[in-house]
Formats: sequence, structure tokens, C-alpha cells
Amino acid sequence: MALSSEGKFEYPTGRAGAEGLGYDPVFISEASPSLLKSFCGVGNPFSLGAIEPGATVLDIGNGAGFDLYVASRLAGETGRVCGIDLTREMVDLARQNLAESGLTNIEVTHVSSEKIPYDDNTFDTVISNGVINLSPCKQELFQEIFRVLKKNGKLQFADVVLEKELPGALAGSPEAWSQ
Repeated sequence: MALSSEGKFEYPTGRAGAEGLGYDPVFISEASPSLLKSFCGVGNPFSLGAIEPGATVLDIGNGAGFDLYVASRLAGETGRVCGIDLTREMVDLARQNLAESGLTNIEVTHVSSEKIPYDDNTFDTVISNGVINLSPCKQELFQEIFRVLKKNGKLQFADVVLEKELPGALAGSPEAWSQ
């Protein structure tokens, strides 16, 4: 994924994925190609509510950084946008991609568990795009999310859900978890 999302999923990724999910066309057209190249969101967390200027936003599983870029543009120069990811390669890629954007209100941190490295009541909004389903400790992750959210804060996430029992051959398959 750190190199490209092209051909790895059965749904549109990259620029076509962002367009298909209804991201703001201005943000898509102004984003660097590298920000869009590895985008593989399953939904658009920004369609669930506004990110106000000056907001503090946390992205759980920031990937290559496109959602961080969008959050930063919405929060503006007075906002603060933070991303966390379990994969060192994606953290490095997001940092590189975002450095090219010139935005200065974003920080990206590598984490190794569901523990979120921020104080209680830090964020106005927590976003996530296709990542929470991958956590083996969802209850702990949700407890952490609600710990770092401010009172009346918002959780805006897009994810995949299992609608029926998987066949036995797929239930333990790592590929089934990522498709």
C-alpha cells in the first residue's frame, strides 16, 4: 500500500476512489498525485459532518495522508490535525506526502497498539476510513477514541462490516480481512 493501492482492491482506489466517494472536487484537484496514489478509503468520513475552522482532528489509521490533507484544509491554519498509524511505512509516506502539500498544522505518529498517545479531551473530531474493522481489540480502541474526544466531540468513520458468516476457508484468511 505504501507504494500504490492500484489493483489491490475490488473497489476504486486512488483518485477514482476519492471521486467516487464524493470528496470535494477542489481538494482532489489540488492534492498532489502522491497523496491520491495510495488512497484506498471505503467511504468519506467528511460526509458525516462538518469540520469547523480551528478544529482539532485525529485520524485513526491515516494511511498515505489524503484524509489528513482534507481535514487540514477544512480545519484551516488555526486547526490542528493529527494522524496515527500502526504501519511505519505509511507514517513515513504520509509525512512525505504532506510535506509536499505545504500544510503546517499536521503531525503524524507511529503507534504500536490501540493506545492513542494523546491526552483526554483533546479532539473535536476523530475520523477513520476503513481501519477500525482491522483492530483485534475494538472495545479498547473505542474506549480510547472516546477518551481523547472532547465533550460533545464527534466520531466520523467509514468502515466495512460483515453482513453474513464467512465460509470456513475464508474466516482465518488474512486476505479476507483486507478485501
